[in-house]
Amino acid sequence: MAISLPDGVATPALVVDPEVLDSNISRMAEASQSQGFVLRPHAKSHKCAQIADRQLRAGAHGLSVATIGEAEAFAQVGVDDLFIAYPVWLDADKTQRLRRLADDVALKVGVESVEGARRLGKALRGSVRRVQVLVEVDSGSHRTGVQPPAAGEVGKAAADAGLDVVGVFTFPGHGYGHDTQARERAARDEERTLGEAAQVLRDLGLDVRVVSGGSTPTVGQWQPGTVNELRPGVYVFNDATQLAIGTCDVEDLALVAAATVISVPAPDRFVLDVGSKVLGSDRSSWVTGHGYLPKFPQGIITGLWEHHAVVRLPDGVRGPRLGSVVAVVPNHICTPVNLADELLVVQDREVVDRWPVTARGANT
Repeated sequence: MAISLPDGVATPALVVDPEVLDSNISRMAEASQSQGFVLRPHAKSHKCAQIADRQLRAGAHGLSVATIGEAEAFAQVGVDDLFIAYPVWLDADKTQRLRRLADDVALKVGVESVEGARRLGKALRGSVRRVQVLVEVDSGSHRTGVQPPAAGEVGKAAADAGLDVVGVFTFPGHGYGHDTQARERAARDEERTLGEAAQVLRDLGLDVRVVSGGSTPTVGQWQPGTVNELRPGVYVFNDATQLAIGTCDVEDLALVAAATVISVPAPDRFVLDVGSKVLGSDRSSWVTGHGYLPKFPQGIITGLWEHHAVVRLPDGVRGPRLGSVVAVVPNHICTPVNLADELLVVQDREVVDRWPVTARGANT
């Protein structure tokens, strides 16, 4: 395990190893560039200005975000190229906020319905900068997005509403799996559906310049050609799910929760002061329990309350002492970061910096 926990830190706390973080960022940037992809990482995973700056300096072409609030937070710290990779449905408040954003930064927004496109066009009419839009396509995760043939209807509605339709995007949520075949299948699904949708828009005379896909599990499976932009997010930190499905190694884990052993009620059980309000409550289909313990890989977090994590150990495995500090890798890193005020940057067991979670709670 690369991360060394700091001495004397108040727990629970999220701890970042900057060397591992920078290695993850550089590796993704270099891989994307060498294969001819534009990298637009998804900042919802870290929500942190300092990490965004590292990604941009490594060659990222702007950031992807999930909400107007995240876009506002990063615009305020100087990021001037943002894609809200989400089918935003505007109310009066969001309309005003989006108009202000459109006047300040180069802005792209996702659409996936005729009604949403018309609403977006009406809301942004008269903006100083013309907002670009991408039509969302369902490539197999069956969340949001249209089937490729319907992309034309949505794209035409957006263009008729005065929006600059520049491309298509998708999220390959079905790329999570224990074997590379699942990730490769999802990557092929992305290429096929995005390619079909892009051609539908081109047949309507629309200038498709951005074909955007990618997630941390599928990035390594891409084949250059159809897709020209990737939007991975979790790779900056990685997490217990990425470790379990094989997209990273233990040495690539850049963030852990530091937790104190507050109870040892039995030889095969101990309790940590980290609960769902720090780790989040995500259960992963690929991870046993509520997180991964690098120093106790056979241990399972069998119970998670708001401020307690109960760890079970197999017979014969010696647990930690009462009062000792243990590292926990969350199942899904995005939720813990969103719950934290700051990230502790640690080198050689010393806290060398504290990074605010810039877009913490920016969920609208």
